[in-house]
Formats: sequence, structure tokens, C-alpha cells
Amino acid sequence: MGKVAIVTGGTRGIGRAICEALREDGFTVVANYAGNDDAAKKFTDETGIATFKWDVGDHQACIEGCARVTEEVGPIHAVVNNAGITRDGTLLKMSFEDWNDVMRINLGGCFNMAKACFPGMKERGWGRIVNIGSINGQAGQYGQVNYAAAKSGIHGFTKALAQEGARFSITVNAVAPGYIDTDMVAAVPEPVLEKIVAKIPVGRLGQAQEIARGVSFLCSEDAGFVTGSTMSINGGQHMY
Repeated sequence: MGKVAIVTGGTRGIGRAICEALREDGFTVVANYAGNDDAAKKFTDETGIATFKWDVGDHQACIEGCARVTEEVGPIHAVVNNAGITRDGTLLKMSFEDWNDVMRINLGGCFNMAKACFPGMKERGWGRIVNIGSINGQAGQYGQVNYAAAKSGIHGFTKALAQEGARFSITVNAVAPGYIDTDMVAAVPEPVLEKIVAKIPVGRLGQAQEIARGVSFLCSEDAGFVTGSTMSINGGQHMY
């Protein structure tokens, strides 16, 4: 059995593409998900990749969930913190719950999963943590003070934890996707989407597989000298 990788929010969109890429690289992959049992079952039926259900914003659930993965599948060598939600709105209209939910899951989930898996990685002397940020955490976005703050926080979290992990051969990196052709982006009204694409120099949306290939590299042995970095994959929309 190869090294074990867990991908949060791994049953759809970018998460699914990452799961499939890591499996091709020889990892034994498991996907975490929060609520959509039907989508999780469909994912497992189609890919054969096991799923584990818990809320990454719940600290104790992450500790217990990762312990269960370790017991049933094996020690976790790589963590991809992909799970995230949006609760968009301008500050004047945003409730505290909308702010807190996004921070709890998008940023808090990174802490919770790292806290659960870092000790084992340290003990084994090898680990990979990849956090999925966003172009909107780099450039900001109107109506997304919660999302942009959480994703920007991920980039800072990545740099700080990378310094703690380096001497244990644990690399910590981030990938910052631009606008990717997923269900979330497909829900954007067509006139708005056309304006977004017009600002992307390569002239199109990205594909989930393009993000997955970046994550795949950062989880590989070849990326052992890469840590504390953010890989921007956005078609040239924001050069950071």
C-alpha cells in the first residue's frame, strides 16, 4: 500500500480531480466530505475511493476522523485542505454567522486537519500539507470579505507552518486557483461570467485537472525543497 493522502471536500470539483491525480501518483487516497451523502456514494461508486464524513470546521471531529482513517486505512502522509464554502455579501449585509461559518470551515479547517496529522508526520519524518487558497485571497473580491479574509489567512498559515515543519521533512504549501470550470463557478450568472473570463489573459476558465496537477507535484518526493510557497494557477489573471 502506498502513502495515504486525505483530501477534504474531495468528492466533487477540484477535490475530486485532486483525489484522482494523487491516486495516479501511487497514493492510497481517501476523501473527506461534510454533508452530501448521495454525491459521496456516487464518487465512491465511480472511483473506488473511500469517503469519510465529518465537518472540518469541527476540531474534535477532525481529530477523531483522522484517527479513524489511520486505523482503517493507514498513517496519513499527505493532507490537502480543499474544503470550503461561500457566504457572499457586502459587509453591510453580511451576518456574523456568514462571516463565522466561512472562517470556521475555510481557515479553521486547515488548522484542525494540520493539528490532527502533523504529529504523525513529525514522528515518521515525512509529510505533505497542501492548502487550497484562492486568487480572491490574493487580490480581494467585492462582496467576499469573509472568503477573501479566510483564503488570505490560508496563505499566511502556510508560510508559518512551513517553518515549523521543514526540519521534519514536512513541506507546507498552498495552491491559489483562479476561476475554474466547476459547479460553483457555473452558478455565476452568464453576463458576470463573461466579464470574468474577459479579464483572464489566456481567455478561458481553468480546469480542475490543472489545479490537481499542481497539488500532485507539491505532494511528490520531487517537491521536497519546495515549502512555504503559494502556486498561483489563474491563467495570468493576477500575477502575485
